[in-house]
Amino acid sequence: MTRVCTTGGFLVLFLLPALAPANPGNQGSTGYDPKRDPAADLREATVVARQAHKRILLVVGGDWCGWCRELATTLHDEGVSRSLAAHYVLLKVNFSPENENRAFLSHYPEITGYPHLLLLDSSGRLLFSDDMDAFERDEGYDCSKLMAFLERWAEGKTPGWVGARRRTSR
Repeated sequence: MTRVCTTGGFLVLFLLPALAPANPGNQGSTGYDPKRDPAADLREATVVARQAHKRILLVVGGDWCGWCRELATTLHDEGVSRSLAAHYVLLKVNFSPENENRAFLSHYPEITGYPHLLLLDSSGRLLFSDDMDAFERDEGYDCSKLMAFLERWAEGKTPGWVGARRRTSR
């Protein structure tokens, strides 16, 4: 597989305990912990997001998912991690046979594939929901597309991304 992203250094962007760094190379844990309480994590994320004037990027997936492991590697790309650290609080929510987090995820649009992005404002209000298909390139993710998305949706900016297929104002 040809890597789309560089593997340069990355900023520490994990502001919550649920967000342990993923292992580069697509092996092992990607930070989707079935034992975590996503509702409690979201409450903590909203506090951090409000104080820092950031949005919340909630990613639903699991260690079982190859594309989720690929996304974990992509999030460590220097440009992607810089944009995340500047504008977002990243929260990963597990979906697996061990814990599907149905009660928590029932508050959001139906998820049909993983990983899945839910973009929330600093108070936790849903702004955008979609799978990661728009960011795929070959057998990985296109960091430039992901960075463009992150920059367009950054706190205080007016989104205008054409690929926002399930944009919502709920």
